[in-house]
Amino acid sequence: MSDGTATRHQPRRRFGQNFLRDQRIIQQIISSAGIQPDDTVVEIGPGEGALTRHLLLQCQRLIVIELDRDLAARLRRQYAGDQLEVIEQDALQADLSALTAQPYRLLGNLPYNISTPLLFHFFDHIGAWQDAHIMLQKEVAVRMTAAVGSSEYSRLTVMTGLYVDAEIVFDVPPEAFYPAPKVTSSIVRLRPSDNPLPGPGWRRSFSELVKTAFAQRRKTLANNFKGVLDRELIERADIDPGRRAQTLSVSDFKRLLQIQREGCAGS
Repeated sequence: MSDGTATRHQPRRRFGQNFLRDQRIIQQIISSAGIQPDDTVVEIGPGEGALTRHLLLQCQRLIVIELDRDLAARLRRQYAGDQLEVIEQDALQADLSALTAQPYRLLGNLPYNISTPLLFHFFDHIGAWQDAHIMLQKEVAVRMTAAVGSSEYSRLTVMTGLYVDAEIVFDVPPEAFYPAPKVTSSIVRLRPSDNPLPGPGWRRSFSELVKTAFAQRRKTLANNFKGVLDRELIERADIDPGRRAQTLSVSDFKRLLQIQREGCAGS
């Protein structure tokens, strides 16, 4: 990302770098995030600093996580001060729960090649952040926010819905970036769910159950769950075994998990 005044950085393909350079889009992101003066903000992949310089004007403390050491050094030089902390690290390896004592606001332009793993890394640290405004490939954003029963509804939709309420705020055209990607992007707002599962063990079991259900989309639950859940247990959750995974809501999957765990405990 760039503010248009500094020497431009040569994008590195191995880092999936596409720098946002459209000032109108930058202002839209800042406006939609609604950063307050007493907020702590964590920015993932600040790049050339297009959002960084605006965030520094609005928040109390800004932590940026940047893998590219040249860009990390540049950010330290350009925005030196107590308000900014630059962490030179792969965001996938960062302990997002240890950054601050209080929940923070999360922003980022996620590289397309690791956007889904990064999302699940955010979900693993769901209690650490207050909300998130992230840029993703539009195709991923649509799957995250798809309606139950639609063709886009997928395992990603269910897992997203387990952790957060997600909404697409607006789309970003390819020409807003340098180099321009081949696809449209979307800004997605995430707010932690009010009804999460009780612990890591439950969440892992939920993930495995959803993965099994979507293993073959055209097959019924009874077929996909063979050896995992029999028809009687599926029906005990008030779900027809002849349904397919894409017709089940997050609540449906939670009921199936409860029945599965009760069945295992009673066996």
